[in-house]
Amino acid sequence: MTVTQRRGRKIMMTPGELDSFLTTQRTCRVATVSAEGAPHVSALWYLWDGSALWLYSVVRSKRWTQLLRDPRVAIVVDTGEEYDSLRGVELSGAVEFVGEAPRTGELCAELDAVETLFARKNFGLDAMPHDGRHAWVRLRPEKIVSWDFRKLGDQ
Repeated sequence: MTVTQRRGRKIMMTPGELDSFLTTQRTCRVATVSAEGAPHVSALWYLWDGSALWLYSVVRSKRWTQLLRDPRVAIVVDTGEEYDSLRGVELSGAVEFVGEAPRTGELCAELDAVETLFARKNFGLDAMPHDGRHAWVRLRPEKIVSWDFRKLGDQ
């Protein structure tokens, strides 16, 4: 994972700030590309495990179809209303498909902790509800860019 950023070093999040931010936010925007090169952006809940971002996507979606054809993504997680409160992270790279698709709850050690944390964070449950319509992709980011405009007041 690369966390180098030339411009905006003053507003870049530290590794601890980045982990805290990605762990506490819930919604990201996922950008994929169609076969014709057209961008497609959709919102999803996600889980950050400290080194990878996990997405639980509907397998009969435009997003899933595009990821099967081209696994490259750009994902943004951001928050803030006023200019001096804007914070966010852009992660990019290629996703990997993990577990069966669609997910039915078949044993998969790689997903045990992910599904428990995702279920607690997003559903308030101790176990993941499997509906046979979703499956997992993991992004181990090749590039991360972050910003925290609240740091501008520290100048």
